[in-house]
Amino acid sequence: MLGRWQPWHPGHRALFERALAKTGQVCIMIRDCQGWNDSNPFASNLVKDLIKRDLDPLYQGQYEILLVPNIINITYGRDVGYKIEHEVFDNTIHNISATKIRKEMGLK
Repeated sequence: MLGRWQPWHPGHRALFERALAKTGQVCIMIRDCQGWNDSNPFASNLVKDLIKRDLDPLYQGQYEILLVPNIINITYGRDVGYKIEHEVFDNTIHNISATKIRKEMGLK
């Protein structure tokens, strides 16, 4: 899972849980994009701490978190040995908005 997670919210957790159910392990990659624009107010280490605080009670040891550069494109060649999948959720999850959450927190 690659994302900004600004901030980590229940929709992100739902995506994590679906990925975990499919594979039994998840790598969460946090893009280092603090200050890139107003949508990225949180430092990567804070995002990591918030994710761990949410996931550790139930999922400790079943995931890894990596801090990565501000990746904006992933390119691959022929059969690379892994899947890239788009997950679809119901409106309850789909309509969770990190932008709205940031505004409720008094952030842009």
